[in-house]
Amino acid sequence: MSSRVVVVPDARALARRAAERIVEVTRAAVTARGECSVALAGGTTPRAAYEVLATSSLAAALPWAASRWFFGDERAVPPDHPESNYRAVRETLLASRPEALERTHRMPADAADLELAARAYGELLPDPLDLLLLGIGEDGHTASLFPGSPVLAERTARVVVVSGPKPPNLRLTVTPPVIEAARELLVLASGAGKAAALALALEGPVDVSASPAQLARRGTWIVDAAAAAQLARP
Repeated sequence: MSSRVVVVPDARALARRAAERIVEVTRAAVTARGECSVALAGGTTPRAAYEVLATSSLAAALPWAASRWFFGDERAVPPDHPESNYRAVRETLLASRPEALERTHRMPADAADLELAARAYGELLPDPLDLLLLGIGEDGHTASLFPGSPVLAERTARVVVVSGPKPPNLRLTVTPPVIEAARELLVLASGAGKAAALALALEGPVDVSASPAQLARRGTWIVDAAAAAQLARP
């Protein structure tokens, strides 16, 4: 599994380069297949990229009308909750694009029956996704796939219910087969706190139970200098 690692100076440069990469991948997908499916990530680093994408000149280059937006994971909160990934996307990437909001498929992690919601979203999710955007936690998790989770061995279900280590604990997340099948993976990492996890994900021995982010090792990783500090081959 070879990865492409792009190291940029700081978080601001990371947001810009990530936004550029999203435009590149979505345009290529639309050219090749007439439409594009993107699963988005939560967190502060992706949020900064969404803000750049929505407010810079890059917005005009994105094929909005041919793109459908999904999510890689979501906390079990209402869509207006401060911890909602959907809310973060609605307030940034889609803030001035109600037409794109109509093509956005929220992960219903606040549903009364989470198991049913997970199955339904797994059926809705394109197979494969054209682009899956991911982050990496200081513990090496990606999406809501945490170290030691039995879900890392899942081979059938595409979306499942999990419990994370921090509240709100219950979440929905995509599973390893979705990551493995995605046409393009884009992983973002910023800050010195991610350096050890990043080095293990990209250069450590393969052990997805210890480092779930290794599932995305083949992807494009855009990281800032602080996060890349422990890489042997930046």
